[in-house]
Amino acid sequence: MMGMRRFVGGVLAVGLLGACEPLDDGGGGGIGDVLFTSGFAFVREDDRNVFVVDDDGDPNSPQRLTSAGGAYWPSVSRDGRSIVFVQRTGSSTSLQTVPTSGATTPATLFSSGDAACARGCTNFRTPTFSPDGRSVVFVFSPAGSSVTSLGRVNTDGSGFQELTPNTTISYGAPTFMPNGSAVMVPSGSSLRQLNQLAHVPLNGSSITYSSLGNEVLAVENRVAVSPNGSQVAFDGRLGSGSTRIFVASVTGNSVGVGQRVTTLSGPGVQESWPSWTRSNQLGFLSSDSAGSDPGIYVAGVGSGATGSVTLVIPSAAEPSYGPQ
Repeated sequence: MMGMRRFVGGVLAVGLLGACEPLDDGGGGGIGDVLFTSGFAFVREDDRNVFVVDDDGDPNSPQRLTSAGGAYWPSVSRDGRSIVFVQRTGSSTSLQTVPTSGATTPATLFSSGDAACARGCTNFRTPTFSPDGRSVVFVFSPAGSSVTSLGRVNTDGSGFQELTPNTTISYGAPTFMPNGSAVMVPSGSSLRQLNQLAHVPLNGSSITYSSLGNEVLAVENRVAVSPNGSQVAFDGRLGSGSTRIFVASVTGNSVGVGQRVTTLSGPGVQESWPSWTRSNQLGFLSSDSAGSDPGIYVAGVGSGATGSVTLVIPSAAEPSYGPQ
């Protein structure tokens, strides 16, 4: 990757991310001569548009795919050709897709209030493509309910299905198992108390729940299944208030106790939004307590916690890597 910076030690320096060189806003329609095949999709907090950077592209000149603002939680399809994200317009939300080439404007896939959602679909969150690219699973709030549920819709906008029609458990950002038969999601009493991991089959069979272990109070944002399905990564909120990336093994439908990926110890360091970039490497968002822009970092997985992380993209939010 171009533009990478490596940092070794226990704490990310205050103001670290703010020291990166100024960024081009990316415009749209390409990253120089580099077409997107694999890399990160993300939004910027200042303008809420979707950007992508290819692994071979310049992280300081990302490609902007949207221009209207109001974009949240982009996710890359398994073929690398499309992004699905949530568009917020006033109090309404919709699922929209846009090609990673930036060749066309975004298209609406499914909107809040659609008649196909019998309980009323509002407040869409964290969509993700199925491995075959034929459907999208996402989080929504049923109208009048304080809990969140999982929905699935085909990529032509048809066939909406509520996957978790309950009244007591909330579900967070989904990630597909490699064979597409189920999603793994954080779950709990509310979006701020996602203290379990749930294996949710798409055929309607029983959901399996696993605890997070004693160190982690809740999942802050996302769980991500590894490319071969043998591990999951998640951003765990600790008693100190900080958030760290954890990795746990998957056996059948159950998840083991998570182990920290990094040894960074500064209480102001926040790690979140993990994505697998390869079988032994994770990308994630990291920021400090000094108010600097968060950036996307990568760290190796598999040889114990590391004190070495590499900055790959400055000034980003809600990153997603693909294809795996």
